Amino acid sequence: MPHLDLDKTDIKILAALQQNGRLTNVELADAVALSPSPCLRRLKHLEESGIIKRYVALLDPARLGLGLQAFVNVALEKRGSVHMQSFLQAVQRWPEVIACYALTGDMDYMLHVYCEDLDHFSRFVMGELLTHPGVEDLRSSFVLTDVKRTTALPLHQLGAPR
Repeated sequence: MPHLDLDKTDIKILAALQQNGRLTNVELADAVALSPSPCLRRLKHLEESGIIKRYVALLDPARLGLGLQAFVNVALEKRGSVHMQSFLQAVQRWPEVIACYALTGDMDYMLHVYCEDLDHFSRFVMGELLTHPGVEDLRSSFVLTDVKRTTALPLHQLGAPR
């Protein structure tokens, strides 16, 4: 996918929206020192180009009763891609999985999982993951505490000389 060249004003718009995606156009324009019309044009361009994918609310998992967070590394059988496609389809259906990454190394995928508690996690692993055809091995790591959590990308690096 081609990368879009951004100027400093575009980067300021993106940085402001990463901090507060609910800014009105007038508030955003003020934050980036533009008048509202050019700010809105730039914002529409960033949305239409796909740089801004969507706007979401970030929820607190613990306040919702999802107190157990884990990363589960999964290895699939290496025979045929039937299991891989089936696994990837299943991942889309499992609400406990909030992210899935294909990996290099010993394991094939890493799942980021939220569950209510250890019993819920156990039901998910025993009832879904380990019963899925093609799952050869898995290793789980539980999150003890969030040391750093952000959704903000490192925009300060964009536009810098390389």
